[in-house]
Amino acid sequence: MGFSAKIGLIWSIMMKMTAVAYKEGISAAPALSLARVVQGLTAALMIGLSAATAAEGQHGVAAMTCTNPVSGANWQIRIDYDRHTVDSNPADISETTISWRDGPNGWKYQLDRKSGALTVTLASATGGNFLYDQCKRDK
Repeated sequence: MGFSAKIGLIWSIMMKMTAVAYKEGISAAPALSLARVVQGLTAALMIGLSAATAAEGQHGVAAMTCTNPVSGANWQIRIDYDRHTVDSNPADISETTISWRDGPNGWKYQLDRKSGALTVTLASATGGNFLYDQCKRDK
């Protein structure tokens, strides 16, 4: 029996307990309160599990080659999914994007995992610049 089936069974039992209490003329308030607590905890648990499994999608290390389409310059980035780093810099890895900040120069990077589009934000006193590069996974 799967996890959601077990939760459904627990919920069904709680509702039956409430119905029996009502039929017997007993206050159903404690059973309803408990049912609401179980429902809330179940929802929180399901949301937590789905978020954990979505972000867990990949493991290990992957290398990607990124290219500046204007200059043609290439460089490689190394993504460590287990440590949540890109080139040893801490990274936020979600199902759709990977973002990180380069330590020495403070540039921000955001990689679209589906298209490979890499947006580089260069901070400066004059407002900064954006660079748009393209990355693809090395084989």
